[in-house]
Amino acid sequence: MIHCAGESSPGNIPHDTHAIALAAPDEAALLLLEARLLEENIPHVAVREPDAPFNGALLSIGLRPCYRADLHAVRDILPRLPLIR
Repeated sequence: MIHCAGESSPGNIPHDTHAIALAAPDEAALLLLEARLLEENIPHVAVREPDAPFNGALLSIGLRPCYRADLHAVRDILPRLPLIR
């Protein structure tokens, strides 16, 4: 999952950047989130399983790193997903 966040990064991010992992209950919730991100033009990377038996299943979504001040735009879109600890 955190690898997905790295895939969404444009590179050259500060060394003190933090990745946050949230848990979605199922693929349907991820698909709804992906649709909302596309609607709002929020840059992201959707990782899908290429191999059988899960061909094309959406596994995770990585959002581009952002500053704390810019989190409000993302928070308005993310459902209340629990933090993975």
